[in-house]
Amino acid sequence: MQKIIINIDGGSRGNPGPAAFGVVFSRENGVVVKSYGETMGIATNNEAEYGGLIFALKKAKQIFGKENIKQYVFEIKSDSELLVRQMQHRYKINGPKIQPLFLEAWNLLIDFSAVNFTAIPREQNSLADRLVNEALDKKI
Repeated sequence: MQKIIINIDGGSRGNPGPAAFGVVFSRENGVVVKSYGETMGIATNNEAEYGGLIFALKKAKQIFGKENIKQYVFEIKSDSELLVRQMQHRYKINGPKIQPLFLEAWNLLIDFSAVNFTAIPREQNSLADRLVNEALDKKI
């Protein structure tokens, strides 16, 4: 099975404040397939992180095809320990605004055969982080 790495990041200026996410699809060898940075209105950092995850899962189905994604192993890398641990069922989802986002992301996973979540240091997520800031800078 081919492996696709998806780096995601989300951020807001003000928490809550203007928010955006960055998503980078790359092959195992590091070659970037697609990258996106989009604003999402007013949100918290955690909501923006989930916004990036939900966008990434939906976009993966579009890029690779809903029927074909079962042929891939996806590794989602994020510098949000909260998001990663919640998706691994290691942390509870307490926030009333995060619960529906978690459920949406969880339901999107049904079509995938293999998705692994990895927490990474912020320094290893620089491209996704840059996309967040570029999207926020354009909006101002």
